[in-house]
Amino acid sequence: MKVTFPHMGNVWIIIKTLFEMLNVEVIVPPLTSKKTLDLGTKISPESACLPFKINLGNYIEAAQEGADTIAITGGIGPCRFGYYGELQRQILKDAGYSYEAVILEPPDGSIPGLLKRIRYLAGNHNSWGRIMKTIYFAYQKSVAIDRVEDLIHAARPRLENKPATELLYQKALASLVSVTSYRGLEEVVRSVQQEIAERQAVQNYQSGSGSDPLRIGIVGEIYTILDPFSSADIEKQLGFLGAEVDRSIYLSGWVGKHVFQGLAKGYRSMKSYPRLAKPYLGHFVGGHGQETVGSAVKFAQKGYDGIIQILPLTCMPEIVAAGILPRIQEACNIPVMTLTVDEHTGNAGIQTRLEAFVDLLERSNCLRKKVPKELVSLERMC
Repeated sequence: MKVTFPHMGNVWIIIKTLFEMLNVEVIVPPLTSKKTLDLGTKISPESACLPFKINLGNYIEAAQEGADTIAITGGIGPCRFGYYGELQRQILKDAGYSYEAVILEPPDGSIPGLLKRIRYLAGNHNSWGRIMKTIYFAYQKSVAIDRVEDLIHAARPRLENKPATELLYQKALASLVSVTSYRGLEEVVRSVQQEIAERQAVQNYQSGSGSDPLRIGIVGEIYTILDPFSSADIEKQLGFLGAEVDRSIYLSGWVGKHVFQGLAKGYRSMKSYPRLAKPYLGHFVGGHGQETVGSAVKFAQKGYDGIIQILPLTCMPEIVAAGILPRIQEACNIPVMTLTVDEHTGNAGIQTRLEAFVDLLERSNCLRKKVPKELVSLERMC
C-alpha cells in the first residue's frame, strides 16, 4: 500500500510526518501547480468547486509516482466535501486510475468505523499506543507550523527585506519537515522569533521605529484560506502591500475542535465563533459558513481595519455567509471584500483588487485619525 493525500497548504508536512513515523509508505504529491489544476479540471464535473478539481489533479500526479491508496477526511452536513472521497474514487476509476479511498469520517460519526480505518492505514505492526502518540506529535507539529506562519504574517509588513523574510519562512518549514521531537519543534519556532526580533531591532536602529501596519482578517472556506495556490498567495501579497494578516482558521485549531473535540485547543481557538455568529447566523449551515460569520465579528471587535472572505465558486455554506457579511460590515463599521475563486481566476486580477482594498483601508484610516477618539470607539462597538 502506497498512501497519498490531497495538498492543502502546509498540511503535507503533517501527514508526511504521521505516516513516516508509523513506517507507512507515503507518496507526497508534487506541490500544486497550474498543471495540477488542469489535470483535475479535465475530468471533473464543470460545477465542482476548485478544491475538488485540485484534489483530483493531486491524485493523478501521485498515481504517476506509484500511489494506490487515498487518505482523506470526511464531512457532515450540507457541504459537498462529505462526498469527495467516493465521487473522486469513481471519477479516477473511470479515467483509468485504480485507487482505494480510505475516508476518515469525523468523530461525531461512527467511532468504531473511524478506528477501523485508522488501523487499516497504520497497519498491524503499530500498537494503538504508538499510533496515538504519533497522531498527537503530528498535531503538535501542526501547532508549530501555525505559530511560524503567524510570526511571518507579522514580519512581512514590518521587515523591509522581503526576500530574506520569505527565505526565513521556507527554511523554518524545511526544518519542521524533519523534526522528530517536541524539543526540536520548540527550537524551530524560537529561532524564527529570535531572527525576526533581531532584524526588527537593526531596522529600527537604522531608520527609527516604524508605524503599525494595517490589520486584515482573512475568513472563509478552509481550503482556500490555507492553500496559497487557491488564493493566489493572498497572505504574502497583503504582507508585501504593508498589511498584517490573521485568518479565522488555523490547521491545529480546526483539528483541536473537530478531531480532538475541544480537548486540544490548537492555535487560535475557534470555540467562540458560533456564539459571535448567533445574532447573524444562529445555526449550522455546513462547511465553515457559521465560523466565517463568527470570525468576522471577532475581527471587527478586535479593531481590525478590514476583512476579506475567500470562497470557491459554488460553495453553498460560504455563499450563505457572504450574504450575511454586509450586515456585519454595516453594524461594525468595517470594510469587507469577498473573493470568489475557480480555475479561471487570475493572479493579476486578485492582486489588483487587493491593491484597491488596501488603498481604501489606508484612506479610511487617514480619515479616522481626524475623528475624535470617542466617535472611533463607538464605531467599533458591534
